[in-house]
Amino acid sequence: MRIDVTVSGGEEELRSLHDWLGRDPAIRRAARVELAQSAPSPGQMGVLTDVLQLITDNTWSAASFVLALSTWRQTRPRAHRITVRRGDLTVSLDGGGSEELRRLVDALERLAEPAPERDEERDREADAGEGR
Repeated sequence: MRIDVTVSGGEEELRSLHDWLGRDPAIRRAARVELAQSAPSPGQMGVLTDVLQLITDNTWSAASFVLALSTWRQTRPRAHRITVRRGDLTVSLDGGGSEELRRLVDALERLAEPAPERDEERDREADAGEGR
């Protein structure tokens, strides 16, 4: 699963978050954290680094990630907007309140769950294999 994170404070804040997440043992165990450049809009040249990407594995904990984001944000002199994207889902943290954080955790956990159709298809394949 790939998650993209942007911070309204620019590259310096993004690098700070990258370093913060890189020091978090739970994040290090379950995700690869990289700085990247998003595709520029038509007519723009782009910037050096404007996206933090997390590539996660099956030990991923959305709650640990959101807690690390929230804790990092509390260390900043100014509360920047954090935007988290996963596929078609976009969630922004503006105030960092508990309801906002819960919404992000719920959304990320929902995305990490296998789709029901895939489970049914896997069950049918397993049943077909047993009848051989």
